[in-house]
Parts: sequence; C-alpha cells; structure tokens
Amino acid sequence: MSRIGKSPIPVPSGVDVTIDGRTVTVKGPKGTLSRVLPGEITVRADGDTLVVERPNEEREQRAMHGLTRSLVSNMVIGVTDGFRKELEIVGVGYRAEPQGPNALKLNLGFSHAVNVKAPDGISFEVPTATQVVVSGIDKEVVGQVAADIRSIRKPEPYKGKGVRYAGERVLRKAGKAGKK
Repeated sequence: MSRIGKSPIPVPSGVDVTIDGRTVTVKGPKGTLSRVLPGEITVRADGDTLVVERPNEEREQRAMHGLTRSLVSNMVIGVTDGFRKELEIVGVGYRAEPQGPNALKLNLGFSHAVNVKAPDGISFEVPTATQVVVSGIDKEVVGQVAADIRSIRKPEPYKGKGVRYAGERVLRKAGKAGKK
C-alpha cells in the first residue's frame, strides 16, 4: 500500500469538495480548482476527510495512487492558503519592475527588457528590485511560471549571476588558472 496514498486528506471548514465521476472540484475562500482523476483511482468523502482508493494492485494503479492523493491534497491547500515561490535576482544592474499585478519587466543583462505576463490565477509581487514572488492557488502553475522566469537567465556557474530560487545554492566553478 502506498504510504502517501493511504493517508486521508483533511478538509478544513469553508472548503467544499464535489466529486462528480472522474472529476474532483474543490471550492474554497481563495478560488476553485478542478481536476480529472487519472486511471481508475477513486476519491470518496468520509466525513470531513477525503480518502483516495485504488481498485487493484497493478503497477500503474499503485503508481497513480500516491500521485492522485498529492494532487487532491494540493488542491485543498491551494484554495485555503495558496502557494508562493520566491525568486532572487543576482547581478549588477539586474532587476525586476512590476507592470501592474499581472506583468513583470525584467532587466537581466540583455540588450532589451524581458516582459513576463502572468497566466490567469497567478500574481507577481516585487518586494525589492532583486526579489520576485510568484503566488497563486494552483501549485503546478505557480511552479511552472517560476521555472519559466528562472529559465530566462539561469544562474551561471562562474559568478553566479542570474535568476535563482530563494535559498538555492549555485555550484561555482573556478575560472581560468592563468599563465605562470
């Protein structure tokens, strides 16, 4: 039995979960998320918890069991608390500027500024010129938008300049040794 899959998902008060066949819809104070379940995995409400079950012990069903439980749990957490990813910008002259709540202007050492538009449900915050916070209710989309911003200028290994996740350690390389 999957250790992750067998643990029940607590549903806090104020969150409404609707199970309609293969579709699970979670509605909470921050918004609504919906997902179609993979495989033959089922979700049933058991009081104020959700239980994810698999029909048999086939390899594919075992693989989908824990995944489905994590996806539904992330939906519940997303509509109650939301998710956020913090990015740091390192480099001389590298900075971010907000262009309203749904857009961002990044100066990352290119000959032009890079404009990033947020998809629906995602918002940007810029506490300082070298920090960007991506927030939203869907964990998958928040992580993808943060990864897309990071991919514009990944941290380079010699000086460490670029966009990195908050707290990310960049392995540094030694430069040229020089001639003796």
